[in-house]
Amino acid sequence: MIPRISLSHSYQVVHITNSWTCLAAKKILPQMDNKNYSQVPSKESEIEERSIESCSKGACDFVPAKRYANDIIPHILNLYGSCATSHDFEIYSPDASFEDPLMCAHGVKQIKSAFYSLSKVFSESRIVEYSVQEKVVSHEKREILIDNKQHYKFLGKEIDVVSLIKLSVQDGKVFRHEDWWDKKPLWNRETVTLPMVGRAMELTRRGSMLVTHAMMRFGKDPNIK
Repeated sequence: MIPRISLSHSYQVVHITNSWTCLAAKKILPQMDNKNYSQVPSKESEIEERSIESCSKGACDFVPAKRYANDIIPHILNLYGSCATSHDFEIYSPDASFEDPLMCAHGVKQIKSAFYSLSKVFSESRIVEYSVQEKVVSHEKREILIDNKQHYKFLGKEIDVVSLIKLSVQDGKVFRHEDWWDKKPLWNRETVTLPMVGRAMELTRRGSMLVTHAMMRFGKDPNIK
């Protein structure tokens, strides 16, 4: 499927609407890994090269920015689909953070524990619908917004969660991952009326993360059979 792209001088927005299962992700990702795309220029890369060449000759003053969403989204779908491998966490920078209403993880090891624990709690988990926007913050930084619906099954009960996932990206790596349930900002000292209440929520999420981190053997990758 080809994404619809809207481009201006100040920012770039990429809209992608799709549904993806773990099975599809597992089939596609190995093919991406085994093929050396750096040796096979695509039509898109050829267009970008011609654009850069034209700009160097003074024909224009704008060079299209690289889009990171296409590389990152398949791994995000694996994380939420409880079918992640260690390779999927390579999208994060070493000091990245992840936060949702239940947990606040610091570093890739804790982020691994947070997502590896999904399969221990839910018999099913996946993102069933999503659309994507990617905004250019600066030459090196992007903000990727994933408007999505997550589906879980807990003790036989079906649970659907509407969410907004916010990914802050620098040099192609995610350094901040937030999951806003019901598209509402996370409760903290800056978003609630009473800072003490926000601080208590922050400590609760950190405590929950540390307990989960210990239970998941401190982010140890599962054995792949």
